[in-house]
Amino acid sequence: MSVFRKQASPQDGKDSKSSLGLRLNVFFFSTFIIFCVIIIRLAVVQFVEGPNLKEVETSRDTKNVPLAAIRGSIRAAGGEEIAYSSSVQSLYITLTSDYTKKEKDGSLSSVSRANAYTLANKLVENFNKYGDPNGEKLTSNDVVVSLDLNFRKYSGFMARRIKAGLTPKEVAYFMEHKEEYPGLEVVEESNRHYNKDTVAVQTVGYIKPFKSSGSLDIYKNIQNAMKNIDNDPGLTYKDDEFVGFDGLELQYQRELRGKNGYQVISVNPQNMAEKVEDVVPPVKGNDIWMTINKNIQLKTEQAITEQISWLHSHSVQGKTHPDAVTGYAVAMEVDTGNVVAMASMPDYDTNVWTKGSLPTDVWKSIMSNYQNGTINPISSGVSGHGLQSVLLLGSTIKPLSVLIGLKEGFFSTSYTYTDKGIAYFGKNDKSSVRNASGHVYGSMDPSRAIEKSSNVFMVDMVGKRLYEKYGDKGIGVWDKYMKEFGLGVSTQSGLPREFLGQINYTNTKAAGSAQAALVYASFGQQGSYTTLQLAQYASTLANEGVRIKPQLVSKITDSDGKVVKTFGREVIDEVTNFDPSFWREIKKGMSSDVTAFSDFPYDFARKTGTSQQSAKGDLRDNGVFIAFAPRENPKLAVAVVIPEGGFGSSSAAPVARKIFDAYDWEYGLDGVPKKSLKKDDTKEGAADGAGSQNTAATNN
Repeated sequence: MSVFRKQASPQDGKDSKSSLGLRLNVFFFSTFIIFCVIIIRLAVVQFVEGPNLKEVETSRDTKNVPLAAIRGSIRAAGGEEIAYSSSVQSLYITLTSDYTKKEKDGSLSSVSRANAYTLANKLVENFNKYGDPNGEKLTSNDVVVSLDLNFRKYSGFMARRIKAGLTPKEVAYFMEHKEEYPGLEVVEESNRHYNKDTVAVQTVGYIKPFKSSGSLDIYKNIQNAMKNIDNDPGLTYKDDEFVGFDGLELQYQRELRGKNGYQVISVNPQNMAEKVEDVVPPVKGNDIWMTINKNIQLKTEQAITEQISWLHSHSVQGKTHPDAVTGYAVAMEVDTGNVVAMASMPDYDTNVWTKGSLPTDVWKSIMSNYQNGTINPISSGVSGHGLQSVLLLGSTIKPLSVLIGLKEGFFSTSYTYTDKGIAYFGKNDKSSVRNASGHVYGSMDPSRAIEKSSNVFMVDMVGKRLYEKYGDKGIGVWDKYMKEFGLGVSTQSGLPREFLGQINYTNTKAAGSAQAALVYASFGQQGSYTTLQLAQYASTLANEGVRIKPQLVSKITDSDGKVVKTFGREVIDEVTNFDPSFWREIKKGMSSDVTAFSDFPYDFARKTGTSQQSAKGDLRDNGVFIAFAPRENPKLAVAVVIPEGGFGSSSAAPVARKIFDAYDWEYGLDGVPKKSLKKDDTKEGAADGAGSQNTAATNN
């Protein structure tokens, strides 16, 4: 069988080559046409449309409109929220040309005004329909004012906030009918709240709108930085954004604030918004964890309030003290520097600041106590005769005074001094100082001089001796010792507006002479210091010359709870050239009789003080008290001040006792929290009860 293959004819090959050539010709011709079209279009763009496009490009610009971040929380040591922000939905309107057209004289056109009121009426109608029936009612005039049609508050491209705190029904309605309201946006914002228990309110601080905060350097610098066109838009502040203005709210403003987001908005030559080009979301602020324990803080505040009330109704040294109306206390851990309580009483509800402005009556009610009296004498409370929170040390200086005498070699720990109840000084010994209540203590060593609070020992053995050794330069020597122990210098807590104290001993003219200044300083009548400085001073005595920073924050966490920074013990200064026997001597002397501690279960070091200051024509007695416990291996240092409270042992010391008890319950002065023992006792009791029941059941 034969198989034949058909061969292609020569004509078929010719047709194939012809078809290929045709396709190539079409391709090249099409390419030529396309390039011609492109060239013609480019020519049109360059020579015909170019000027117009250039004008449009020149007039087109973008603006960054900030979106506020949710502010972080300030928490107590146990995690309780003391200052916190809640999310709210706010309605904003970005103006269009329908509302901003002007007449030839520059005034708003009647058509634009009519459009604005039509919008306002429609918004108010739906606010009333879907909003909170018990909430604040807006009028059409309120809405038109918020629109700021004449650009008195905001640039044309800036969105205007019409209403904050929308209800879910309002949010749902306006989002569903958004196309009916050109320029409408519903934006998540935050409201600041403060714990209703008023926990350490002056320490936590308060907030104000950014536009009202220009008096502070931090915000002046921010305003200047915002003028830089290359500035990160996230660092731009909104005028109505709330910022920290005092306390930890101010100290940790940058951490709490987070980072603003922003909208990139294109604007026309009239600076009006055209459309949103891009949105960068905000970053929530970090949380600040205080070292302050909420329970100890509230116990401290309560103790001061109760003690002031007690002084009004109970006689101390033969009289009541109705002019004692303020009190201050700080409790600071000796080993860590953690401040577990910082009370400035009376306090107030910090929520009054969250509306942005204060009514006159509210301002008058808080103006004398809205600042932190433990660090500042200004507007931090005033006693009945006008005395503020920074007072003379009184006898609480005597442990340091004796320490200086020992260090300078004026006497030894075994030296015996005879207290005759009076000491003379000055030219021809014409001036004198007596002990309180005219006491004569007789023979004493340095520790007994502290315990009995002998003024005359301090005058004869420290004040006069410093002048004899150094002359007028003795003032500088005294000052050096004071500052080494934290008196007259910053505690470095970082709190804003911290007062450094009032140093009087350098004013020798007022004292009468350099010798007189040293004499009065030696028993506590030439220096006024803050309660925080007193607490740090007591801690430095407990640490035998090591001055540590008071810590108010233990850590910072981000919005996910991750720790981003921690704080620990920080040594500021260290005095190492004191003989160990000197420390033993002064700690032994810090043993004043204090009735409030009669049943205290720990051996502890303390010093009462009664500083006298002139106010409205008479000398007023102020209660001052410092202590640390236990005496050996101390854990907590406490300072309490009660202006016009009388003797420190009767006015300030009872407050300190309650603070130590509260700390012992929460943490344990011996390292064992007493609340844990109470729980164990309860469990054991329950177990014993269960065992008894079981036994009874078995016996039956």
